[in-house]
Amino acid sequence: MTVGEAPSNGRSPRTVSLSGADGLKLAADIWGPDTGPSVLMLHGGGQTRHSWKATSRVLADAGLRVVALDLRGHGDSDWSPDGSYGFEKNSEDVLEVLDQIDTPTTIIGASLGGLTGLLATAAAPDRVRRLAMVDVVPRFEAAGSARIRDFMRGAPRGFASLDEAADAIAAYLPHREKPRSTDGLRRNLRLRDDGRWYWHWDPQMMEKPPTTTPGERSAQLEAAARTITVPVLLLQGKLSDVISDHGVEEFRGHVPHLEVVTLNGAAHTAAGDDNDAFSAAVVEFCSRP
Repeated sequence: MTVGEAPSNGRSPRTVSLSGADGLKLAADIWGPDTGPSVLMLHGGGQTRHSWKATSRVLADAGLRVVALDLRGHGDSDWSPDGSYGFEKNSEDVLEVLDQIDTPTTIIGASLGGLTGLLATAAAPDRVRRLAMVDVVPRFEAAGSARIRDFMRGAPRGFASLDEAADAIAAYLPHREKPRSTDGLRRNLRLRDDGRWYWHWDPQMMEKPPTTTPGERSAQLEAAARTITVPVLLLQGKLSDVISDHGVEEFRGHVPHLEVVTLNGAAHTAAGDDNDAFSAAVVEFCSRP
């Protein structure tokens, strides 16, 4: 299926199945007019396309066509049979999706999605108009990254209830007000036959050991960054423990034309922490000629 079929009404999306690498099927929500400039949204590790719901609606209202993708192993997309994940595999999927979008596209990627977008932009500069990376740089902070991994590995046996999952999220995100309702969690967790709620992503992502060291992965990402000539925007959460000012300046050394917007009320989960400021910055970036 190509992205250009049967446009959505802008206020609610239509869900399609797109083809990724290795024959995997990837779920995506399409927002906005069929003829608008295209934006591809790539969520962070452990999240789903629904993380972009509020921003997707804002972008659609601004006349942009938004493709919010579930990365492989996440949400309603296929899981890799052999546990092939990581920036490179996700980038291969994105290149396939860009072919189906079939028009130069702005990529917005958070964390894992941002690094995936960086590699895809380096590989296909003719198909990417701009790149926005949300609170991630090639050399990120080890402590902040470890805290994310610990959270993702923290409930291998799932949760007894959505309330228990909400408590775990609140402990992980102490800067954010805890939602009164747990209904939104139903999109990120699944109730299994054992009566427990599990995160809606493939556990193999955390179980399979990486084939490269963190330093090697950073060097690979920096090499890709040095080739990028399209506009690049970094949205930095002021409260983040994942990227530092030093890491941002190192990134600028590889991408001299880098623009940085600091979101003062946001941490690493910037889009959810301060969605109004985040969406305003993204709309302005995506709407440029």
